[in-house]
Amino acid sequence: MAFLNALPGAIAEGLIWGLMAIGVYISYKILDIADLTVDGSICTGACVCAVLIGAGCPVIPAVIAAFLAGVITGIVTGLFHTALGIPAILAGILTQLILYSVNLTILGSKSLATIDPRTNHLLLNMSDNPMAIVVMVVIIAAVIVGLWLFFYTEIGLTLKSTGDNPDMSRAQGVNVKLNKVVGLAISNGIVALAGALLAQYKGSANINDGRGAIVIGLAAIFIGLSVSLKIKPNFVVSLIGVVGGGVIYYIVYNFVILLGLKTDFLKMLSAVIVAIFLAVPYLKTAYFTSQKEVPPMIDEPMGGDADA
Repeated sequence: MAFLNALPGAIAEGLIWGLMAIGVYISYKILDIADLTVDGSICTGACVCAVLIGAGCPVIPAVIAAFLAGVITGIVTGLFHTALGIPAILAGILTQLILYSVNLTILGSKSLATIDPRTNHLLLNMSDNPMAIVVMVVIIAAVIVGLWLFFYTEIGLTLKSTGDNPDMSRAQGVNVKLNKVVGLAISNGIVALAGALLAQYKGSANINDGRGAIVIGLAAIFIGLSVSLKIKPNFVVSLIGVVGGGVIYYIVYNFVILLGLKTDFLKMLSAVIVAIFLAVPYLKTAYFTSQKEVPPMIDEPMGGDADA
């Protein structure tokens, strides 16, 4: 009964993190970049939204501002990588470190900013999980449709080709560096949007909210794709699968908490889940795929019987 009571909250929070995982999917799967900026950009989105709402700003402009703040973080990472030649993973780490100071500044050197749902009209809140689920489904549907329309435009297709084969794209006259910056901007904008919604749902923004976000995003991607690719492997189905992976992850997460696992081990649990789903394709190929052995070639002497 305790698990069933906690299920709506797990689904609502899972949808928020599933939206964040869509942002990770764009950088990791489409651009083929392991972007660690997301640990900072999700917190940036949460901090911007919480501070603006606390200052009396309406919720929609606050959410838009959070999205734009995430776009800027992605642009910074993209410029570190493309303009300065810093490897993508290090560029993300550098931006993440910068964002820690930026987020502290946004919060006014405090570690926490609260949002009172009684005095502010919020899009969602944990006190009403069914409505939060409905709101998240609508927002996620709008994001998926928007991405579907974008990635089938000429710009979107060149962005896909940049991730698939940057050398061939460059040979065809595609501005690969610009595409990487644009892709990272979109990715982190969506991540920051998820952060803004998470802050409203929880009623607060914490300086440590983003820690481990990349692990949760990757877990949602691998869980979701392992299921969705068996149905119909296309772009929209993959995105829906990623969101579903976020929901599954948080249902399992809450179930493990109810079993009595210490909260000290939750980050380790996330890492183990990602490691398992990363290892499954290799283990399947290495140990469970039967390969026909080719018989060795035997050199026979020419000219008949060797004893003759």
